[in-house]
Parts: sequence; structure tokens; C-alpha cells
Amino acid sequence: MLTYILRRVLATFPVMLFVAVFVFSLLYLTPGDPAAIIAGDQATPEDIARIRESLNLDQPFLVRFGEWILRLAQGDFGVSIYSGQDILAQIGQRFGATFSLMLLAMTIAVVVAVPLGVLAAWKHNSWIDRTVMIVSVLGFSIPVFVIGYVLAYYIGLKLRWLPIQGYVPLSGGIIPWLRSLILPATAMSFVFIGLLARMTRATMLEVLSQDYVRTARAKGLNKYVVLFQHALKNAAVPITTVVGLGVAGLLSGSVVIESVFAYPGLGRMVADAILRRDYPVIQATILIFSLTYVVVNLLVDIAYTLFDPRVRY
Repeated sequence: MLTYILRRVLATFPVMLFVAVFVFSLLYLTPGDPAAIIAGDQATPEDIARIRESLNLDQPFLVRFGEWILRLAQGDFGVSIYSGQDILAQIGQRFGATFSLMLLAMTIAVVVAVPLGVLAAWKHNSWIDRTVMIVSVLGFSIPVFVIGYVLAYYIGLKLRWLPIQGYVPLSGGIIPWLRSLILPATAMSFVFIGLLARMTRATMLEVLSQDYVRTARAKGLNKYVVLFQHALKNAAVPITTVVGLGVAGLLSGSVVIESVFAYPGLGRMVADAILRRDYPVIQATILIFSLTYVVVNLLVDIAYTLFDPRVRY
């Protein structure tokens, strides 16, 4: 088991190196002079020269990349071109908000989607199954920003049950913290609920058709024991895989949802940086998003050993 975990950890290093090369290259993939693009149309030659010097654009690519990696290793993500503030400090201020949002959205999706998928598989070809599938299709067919605006309008503005913007940290109290998260987290979870419910249903249908499940039923075991202890446990590996892959959707969805709800997280930070052409901030936040995705998938790989002992060997 330790050998398996060590192999998975080592496999993340080349992935992150590739991501780092791509993220650093973003500045140079845009057509034209990056310094002129960042400075804007009204910039003077002196402004362009200052930006070029601050980004070390007058040095070879490999030299710049090496220096950038060394700074990252020391925890130096650079400073924002727009505000002049330390980027790592800005990320630290916003990471808790985005992490809370993703955690609640993931929890809502798993708690809702997995039981729906299990129920649809158990009641295969019934009206319950068809209803769950219709809801699932609607879930990942409607754009996430549309769901966000609908929830904000009816729940926030019309009924005034929940706030529609801002974020209250956990230090401000559990109830205010949850109230500030419920609307954006619910909107983010809709797409993932549809995907996870369909995958759970498909996996459960395959497992329920296996011989050992038919044998368990023939032996007279309680149907709930058969469903949860025998079927769901053996369907957990592909379901866990989809949960890990869903993190990518939540990361990309956070950029949209945080803009809809004026939520002060990393997603909105990326959106604002793109509008301002603040490339150092874009590079840093994309790198953090990529690292989060890699770490979550590493944890998913390790979780396989809990659901399927064969993976340990």
C-alpha cells in the first residue's frame, strides 16, 4: 500500500512541472508584445519599458522560467501589476472563501446525487428512475450562471431568505457563514449533481446485475443490506473517480459563480485579473487551481485502497 501511495505522489511531480510550464507560457502565447498588451492602449513607451523590465521580458525564456520556479519554491508569487500588492497575500485572503464554497458545493452534490442515483438504479425503468434522469439532464444542461441568477432573484431578492452577495468568514459565526455560502454553493452543485447522479445510477445498475448480488438476494438478505453493503460499496470506486473529476468543474464554475454573487474568492480574483490583464495574478491563481486539482485526485487515488483492497497490491 505504501508503495502504491508513493508511486502516486511521485507521479504528481511531472504533472505539476507540465502545468508550471504551461502557466508560465501564458504570458507569451498572446499575440504581440506582452508588455504593450498589459500596459494598454494609452500607455507611453516608458510605461511599456517599465513593465517589460518588471517581468524580465528582456531575458531568455529559460532564464525567466528558472527564476520564476526558484521564486515559487521560496513562496514568492510576485506582485500584482494592477495593485502592486503581494499575490500570495491576496491568495491567502481569498483562499478560505473559495475553499468553503467548493467544500459545501461538493457536500451538497454528493449528499443529493448519490442517493438519487442509487434510488434510480434500484427502481430501474420506473417513474422514479425517469424523473431522476430528467432532473439530471436539466442539471448539467442549464448554464451555471443562469441557475445562479434565478436563485439570487427568487431566493435572495423576492423572498429575502438569504444574502445574494458577499462572504462571512467562519470566525463570524457558523450560521452567518452558512447563509453567505448556501446560494452560490447550491448553484455550483447543480451541474455536478446531474453528472454524479447519472454515473451512480449507471454503476449501480452494472453492480446489481452481478452474480454475487443475485446470490445475496437468493440467500434472503435484507434488501437494504444488499443495496448498501454489497452493491454501493463495490460501486464506490468509479463514483469516487467522478467526485475527483468534478473538482475541475467546481474550480471553473467558481469563476462564474463568484462573479454572479460578488463573492470575494479566487474565482472572482481570476476574472478581475483577466479583465485587467494582470498576468502575474492569472499565472498564480491558475497554478493554485491546478495544484488543488492534482492534490484532490491524489487523495482520490489513495481512497481507492479503502474501497477496493486489490488496488493495494
